[in-house]
Amino acid sequence: MTKSERQAKILEIISENAVSTQDEIVRILNDAGYNVTQATTSRDLQELRITKLMLPDGTYKYAAAKLPEINISEKMNAVFSQCLVSVDYAMNIVVVKTFTGAAQAVAAAIDSFVWDEIVGSIAGDDTIMIVVRNEKSAKQLTVKLSRFIA
Repeated sequence: MTKSERQAKILEIISENAVSTQDEIVRILNDAGYNVTQATTSRDLQELRITKLMLPDGTYKYAAAKLPEINISEKMNAVFSQCLVSVDYAMNIVVVKTFTGAAQAVAAAIDSFVWDEIVGSIAGDDTIMIVVRNEKSAKQLTVKLSRFIA
């Protein structure tokens, strides 16, 4: 069982069941053959940005946030267009150059988007290295980010 398979199962569980506690999710996962702990489930819920919603009867249930692929406010758009210098890729790595001191903020913004192709990122002072799943994803992400270069 991979992390992505487990997280897909969690999304399936919360879409098909009105679960209100992490213990319920752990029990359902374990019953389905996934050997998980509450700590692992908690991290998965956080990574998937799953939140609790109040139902009309006053009870709560877990639900996945419905986020568009790219939802950048005018302020974020301005930050990107003012900070990005260049974007390029090699194999499955995207390299983003920013003005000095801006890489950490830009990387945090990129990490806040739920883009499935991104595995992770590392930021220095003016450079961000983004690891994606494959070269096709690297090219697509490069195109997405290049739109913000002024």
